[in-house]
Amino acid sequence: METGTVMRRCPLQSHTHGYMHAFPSCRLAQPFGRALGMPSGSGKQLTISRLHCCAAAAVEETQLQDAKYNLLKAVQETNRGFTASADQRAFVEESMVAVEAFNAGTPLDLNKLDGTWLLQYTTASDVLSILQAARLPFLEVGQIFQKFECYGNVDEGLVRNVVRWSVPGVLQDADGATLTVTAKFFVASSRNIALEFEEAALGSIMMSEQLQGLIAPALLPRTFLNLEILQLIRGFNARFPLRTRDTNTLDRRAPLGLLYYISFVDSTMLIGRALGNGGIFIFSRTQPLQSY
Repeated sequence: METGTVMRRCPLQSHTHGYMHAFPSCRLAQPFGRALGMPSGSGKQLTISRLHCCAAAAVEETQLQDAKYNLLKAVQETNRGFTASADQRAFVEESMVAVEAFNAGTPLDLNKLDGTWLLQYTTASDVLSILQAARLPFLEVGQIFQKFECYGNVDEGLVRNVVRWSVPGVLQDADGATLTVTAKFFVASSRNIALEFEEAALGSIMMSEQLQGLIAPALLPRTFLNLEILQLIRGFNARFPLRTRDTNTLDRRAPLGLLYYISFVDSTMLIGRALGNGGIFIFSRTQPLQSY
């Protein structure tokens, strides 16, 4: 192997700090001195420097993964934040700040934000009230998602807040019905997005076997009316407008309560803070939801 070489691409890339981009490769290519007319010693120094850069990136990636693991472990026994004690909330906040440090100072990348995210923890009062309602014997709350649609966009997109819920014995367990709140958003600053709520929709009704049996018993001839009732219930979809302001205005300033600060996002985790005492949100990436 000749002394002094030009490197291509490094197999390691940093997904954390903005000042770390694709690193040069640790694989050796053509002789550096022959390519640029520099002494072989200069090429050797550059090779060592870039190897150190790759090693630093690997260390930082390991530290990030450890921080994310600690955060997910911290929220594990909190029932998505609803049963968190004061000590647990403090520990979650401390662990969250450790993860957020890896994205500090970098602008928001909408391509990373795009996708479906599963709620792991929140302190938002409106979401906690939904979880509290699940203690009632006639209501069951399933998974809660945020679905961002913004891939390829520069400064705007769509977000859907999706809550799966059920009525035991009437609808299928955990996901018998779906409440979806849709909002447009635009990038208001480096990491803030401003929300413009559009509508709420209730639909995707999936009846329990007991209810279907009552409406259209399997052992009796199913009449046209029985089947029509089943189809109407399954196809039920109610939509309610939620306009927060005139969407025709060119003024893109949003009230403080509608600003959502994306403090961290990478390929597997999303952390957001709703400004104006709106609470914090911790999500993990999950499988895509169906289109709405």
